[in-house]
Amino acid sequence: MTAILKVDTIQDTAGNNIINESSDTITIGASGDTIALAGTTVTGITQGITGADQFRLSADFAGEATPISSNLERVDNSTFAKIGNGMSLSSGVFTFPETGLWLVEIIALTERTNTNDNSMKILIDTTTNNYTDGGTFVAASITSGTTEPSSAMGTGRTFYNVTNTSNNKVRFSTSGMSGNTTKGDSGINETYFTFIRLGASQ
Repeated sequence: MTAILKVDTIQDTAGNNIINESSDTITIGASGDTIALAGTTVTGITQGITGADQFRLSADFAGEATPISSNLERVDNSTFAKIGNGMSLSSGVFTFPETGLWLVEIIALTERTNTNDNSMKILIDTTTNNYTDGGTFVAASITSGTTEPSSAMGTGRTFYNVTNTSNNKVRFSTSGMSGNTTKGDSGINETYFTFIRLGASQ
């Protein structure tokens, strides 16, 4: 015998919606609920990473800057694609397209030409109030060289818990680059910036 139960909403004994269907969207639970799937194999969930983007220096950049605001471009090679709406860029300040826990990474290729600056830094500079606080350096790519000219590549990365896209922003600055060069190219990633949304904000 076949039995069919036709309802739009299932509630618990307190009258709270447990399952609701509306306009072909099924909602399980409500805000603040915990949905436990203990001992269950879940299939068909394909959301995964919802945000990923990458920018780079399109040409060499000499000297100091807070922030780096010139020669920046979204990677545009034929094999590149972003996930989601992507980062917004204005005057060197990057705005996140949505809240979440984001991985922010810089990989920098530097060239030492000044004997006075042996420690070359490209810094990740974050804010919680749209830079009215001046920003906070949280990570850096640090390179050095013993001869002039000499090139080196460094990496800096951080997790950034973005809870408000109007206030939580990121930019990149230089230190120890007076007379030295941060390398860039419009056709290949030499110095580049990666943004990946790992999950919901914490």
